Order: sequence, then structure tokens, then C-alpha cells
Amino acid sequence: MIEVKVCVGSSCHMKGSYQVIKTFEELIQRNKLEDFVKLKASFCLGCCLNGIATTIDGTPVNNVGFSNAEKIFYEEIYNKAIALKNNQTN
Repeated sequence: MIEVKVCVGSSCHMKGSYQVIKTFEELIQRNKLEDFVKLKASFCLGCCLNGIATTIDGTPVNNVGFSNAEKIFYEEIYNKAIALKNNQTN
């Protein structure tokens, strides 16, 4: 299971973290990855200066914002989730 955390603390909230979460939720559902990606809201992840604080399996992802959330999903989450899905079906 891939764990994705998005900060919903005050600084990240003001930057649009709830829109990022909504985008990620929609993409997870659209790609039928609910069994492979766990999306969590989190309070301060300690990297608010680099966009909306987001981690994937504990690794920070910098410069996340509403305008690039879909791109980040496909670059950072999608391929890992598909690999997990393929490993479980083989």
C-alpha cells in the first residue's frame, strides 16, 4: 500500500491543500487504485516552504499545488500503484 499524506495545517490549507486532496481522491478512484493508495490528511509535515507539504511513503514531495496535483499524481504515485497492482495479480 502506498501512503500519501497531504498537510491540512493552516499554511498548507491557505495554499489549497483540500483541492490537492480532492484531486488525488478523484484520480485514485478514476484509476481504480483504492486498494493500492491510502490517502491521508495530516497536520504539519515540516516542509511548508516548498509548496503544500506532501509525502509519499514518508518521502517529501516538493512544490505540490492545486495547479500541478494531477501531474504530481501521475509522476509520483500512479506508476508505483500500478506496479503494486501488477505484482498482486501475478
